[in-house]
Amino acid sequence: MKLVFAGTPEVALPALDALIASDRHEVAAVVTRPDAPAGRGRRLVASPVAQRAEEAGIEVLKPAKPRDEDFLARLREIAPDCCPVVAYGALLPKAALEIPVHGWVNLHFSLLPAWRGAAPVQHAVLAGDEVTGASTFQIEEGLDSGPVYGVLTEEVRATDTSGDLLTRLAFAGSGLLAATMDGIEDGSLKAVPQPAEGVTLAPKIEVEDAKIDWSAPALRVDRVVRGCAPAPGAWTLFREERLKVMAVTPLPDRTDLEPGEIAATKKAVFVGTGSHAVQLQWVQPQGKKPMAAADWARGVRISEGERVGG
Repeated sequence: MKLVFAGTPEVALPALDALIASDRHEVAAVVTRPDAPAGRGRRLVASPVAQRAEEAGIEVLKPAKPRDEDFLARLREIAPDCCPVVAYGALLPKAALEIPVHGWVNLHFSLLPAWRGAAPVQHAVLAGDEVTGASTFQIEEGLDSGPVYGVLTEEVRATDTSGDLLTRLAFAGSGLLAATMDGIEDGSLKAVPQPAEGVTLAPKIEVEDAKIDWSAPALRVDRVVRGCAPAPGAWTLFREERLKVMAVTPLPDRTDLEPGEIAATKKAVFVGTGSHAVQLQWVQPQGKKPMAAADWARGVRISEGERVGG
């Protein structure tokens, strides 16, 4: 099939690479978000997908909005058979959805209908799911509600951050998306409607959602830290400044600290929660680079009875 691939961030690259490498399909163009400011100089930088496509000599389309007439006209000229999508980042209008013969097929990182929305992997970690996965489905005007072509499952490991899990799903999902394109082309795959039961939503995790509640159980604190890593990053307040908490280890045997109370030794930093303590592993003070929690504690000279959380 002739394909137009839509995607923007680095997580979309394994799927794009798999489709470029396919001997059954041609990636005629990619659609990606416009160049965005990045780095200290805030200069405009092309998306990872745009950069990879340019390296491969593939046409790159960067509509400000996918309903722009110039973009729709070019898409009609290309006349794709199907448009595979991975983390494109913009809602597709009906006018765009109707152009390819086989529609737009999204690789979504959850077992639909669970975790429809922008942050399925983060919500799976936050909820303590033991198994998640990826799904390919036909995009329609509803939110991730279209019929499903295929799924794969992936174990959520006890120490997984959202970044860890998303990386594994991106590589495993690239094969699923390529296989879905093959099945659509040869007619062996038919999309199946999603069940009405089991729908959960996964809205974007905002910075305020990543604030640690030290009165919650240690298990919840650990999930927030892992679920919000690498972005937006779990955080707390210490001496009225924001402190990012990048990794913790729950300590079921330590119950002598009140929620938010800090205890530091030369080699370790502990914080009380609503159940038992956690050990801080890595932190990032405001305006500084990430560091081992013990190094941070020595630098700030924590007093007995001091707390995090404000």
